[in-house]
Amino acid sequence: MTDTADLGALFGASKTETFLGLPRCDDLNTLDAPIALLGVPGATPYESVGAYCRHAPAALRQATAALTANLERHNFDLGGPTFPDPAHRAADCGDLPFDDSDFAANRDAIRSAVATILGQGAVPVLLGGDDSVPIPMLQALAPHGPLTILQIDAHIDWRRDHMGEDMGLSSTMRRASEMDHVANIVQVGARSIGSAHSDDYRDACYWGVNFVPARALHRDGVAAALAHIPEGANIAICFDVDALDPSIVPGVIGRAPGGLSYFQALDLIEGAAQRGRIVAADFVEYMPGADVGDLGALTVSRLITATLGVLARQSARDAGRA
Repeated sequence: MTDTADLGALFGASKTETFLGLPRCDDLNTLDAPIALLGVPGATPYESVGAYCRHAPAALRQATAALTANLERHNFDLGGPTFPDPAHRAADCGDLPFDDSDFAANRDAIRSAVATILGQGAVPVLLGGDDSVPIPMLQALAPHGPLTILQIDAHIDWRRDHMGEDMGLSSTMRRASEMDHVANIVQVGARSIGSAHSDDYRDACYWGVNFVPARALHRDGVAAALAHIPEGANIAICFDVDALDPSIVPGVIGRAPGGLSYFQALDLIEGAAQRGRIVAADFVEYMPGADVGDLGALTVSRLITATLGVLARQSARDAGRA
């Protein structure tokens, strides 16, 4: 007997190996869904910390276990069911392998998987993994340029290299800026002290990045950030969950006050889908070992759930225009 209630059991939820109990697809070449979730334990970690987010995909899936019996219920974050039409439901494609020593192989696997998902006409949604994961994802999006990146992150990630590595999490947006198909970068949520030097910030400004720091977002609102996204753009969302305030996501490597709220984050994602078309998304840097009472897993998994609902509605709109 325990005094802790199992809310999932109350509504008939059962154990599941997939996010939200979604259908599983073990072969990307047979993918038959407009949205594909893919767990990515890591890409190019720094030796000093290793793959500290490798267990995030499993933790985020586990955080949705209580909802498996409620997938058809009303989601007040979306104004209706998460997936209004089963034809536009996501599939969970499991996890990519991760090699602790062959980082080039990790990047190749991510690029190949994302390219295959795109080739099947689906939107890839990556569950990271550290913030080096977006680099190969963005490389795979070359056929979908000109691309606008909406980076939501507490850090700007414009280091030329760090600890001798130029494909790591501190260099993600600088590497993105070097890709010919990347036309616009909007970076939202920067705050406090990160790894960037002032000259890194100046380089980003010279390239043409539109910065909306966290303090400006709180002051001016989400609409001011969304205005930097060109109408009709193809958009990649790169979401580092340390953009969110540590009061709701404590499970990150570097907590800092003043982060975004859940609904500010959701409004950014929903607003991006209204400005253009989201062609890929990643959610990275959730660190289960630093979480408090699984609060971060709950928050991030609910944000991903809402994002899947936004993408399902986008898919329905696309089908209506076909």
